[in-house]
Amino acid sequence: MEEQLNKRNNKKGLALYFSLPVLSWALYDAANTIFSSNINTIFFPLYLQEAIGSNEVQTQLASTFISYANAIASFLLVIFSPLFGVMMDRTGKKKKYIIVFTLLAVFCTAGMGVIAKSNNFSTTILSMPLSLLLVIILFVLAKFFYHSSLVFYDNSISDLGTKEQIPVISGFGVAVGYLGTLIGLVVYLFVEDSKFYQAFLPTAFLFFLFSLPLFFFMKEAPAEKQTSFSFFSGYKDIYETFKQIKTYRKIFLFMIAYFFLNDAIATTVAMMAVYAKAVIGFSTAKFIFLYLVSTISSIIGSFIFGYIAKYKGSYLSVKYVGMLLIVALVMATFAFSEYLFWIAGSLFGIALGSMWVTTRSYIVEITPEEKRGQFFGLFAFSGKVSSVMGPFLYGTITLLFADLGALASRIALGSLILLTVIGLYVHSLIKE
Repeated sequence: MEEQLNKRNNKKGLALYFSLPVLSWALYDAANTIFSSNINTIFFPLYLQEAIGSNEVQTQLASTFISYANAIASFLLVIFSPLFGVMMDRTGKKKKYIIVFTLLAVFCTAGMGVIAKSNNFSTTILSMPLSLLLVIILFVLAKFFYHSSLVFYDNSISDLGTKEQIPVISGFGVAVGYLGTLIGLVVYLFVEDSKFYQAFLPTAFLFFLFSLPLFFFMKEAPAEKQTSFSFFSGYKDIYETFKQIKTYRKIFLFMIAYFFLNDAIATTVAMMAVYAKAVIGFSTAKFIFLYLVSTISSIIGSFIFGYIAKYKGSYLSVKYVGMLLIVALVMATFAFSEYLFWIAGSLFGIALGSMWVTTRSYIVEITPEEKRGQFFGLFAFSGKVSSVMGPFLYGTITLLFADLGALASRIALGSLILLTVIGLYVHSLIKE
């Protein structure tokens, strides 16, 4: 194993990218992106809207169900992700858990398709069709298992090359991941007459297919195995890191700013399909094209803001991205024409891709090298918690104001503007 790693460490350029372990790792980025875009962002929200939203009030209730389902999945991840970190540190195993969680996510996604196809709304529980309830539960589990696999996958990059090779391998993975978005959209060709559940089974198949190379070809470095450890030590590690962070005011402030900025981003991604159809009046085909344009905008934004961060600094770059996000959200909230929403979607795409580039760069800048792993873990945990609050807030607003119809969704989306403003204000308190 050590000899294989040394051979790979000597590879450069295309030889590095197309080595089996690196290529199979990158293809998994495409696999999980197919799931994320098809299930989380597009077809599950559209399916739920179609199943529940027969009028404007019920459409808002569909938004509530979608938001709460996302919040519950994120909440489960908040609970278990510290345990996963301990499992990884103590056992040295990553690939094993990637495989297990991926297969569980694929199984749940396929189950969504099978149950939704039955279209059995005659059996009810608490006045809710049993088949619909089961699809929602399977979505929550599928999203939880999908994110659980990423906890181990993101850390497996350290086994693929040297410290100098890791950034280019990471960039290669991101590029292949965006390719996964385009491949996933092909599934739309199999959807007939708004039967969005027809996308679930093909998505499960593509998720599984593009995961196979990692299952067979990715190698992980051997690690010392510790036989005795406590799962709950993961929570203790977070608590200890949080106590230390109080002595680092700049890091603490940025963690709060990141919490609110990520909150707005994650919620918008989860709700954009339903908002575009229910509020703006987009057809499914038109939204798919908008999503494609937003994806291309993300790629361009990531590239441009990489240079802005290089020449203007990451601190100002985060501020610029936050301001761009506010503009996109304001335009989307008050868009009464499709033209404005096209602009808003493109701007959001730029902000989405750029947010990851600038925030990660700034975290590296402000964290001491000897504690960087701890602080990155805390920022990741903060991001997971914020992914609970945003969807919960959005869903609660659409529930409380459901009688207002489409206006309820506009109010819910407008609340994300407030979250972004709070994030930028806290960010401004950091003195550079």
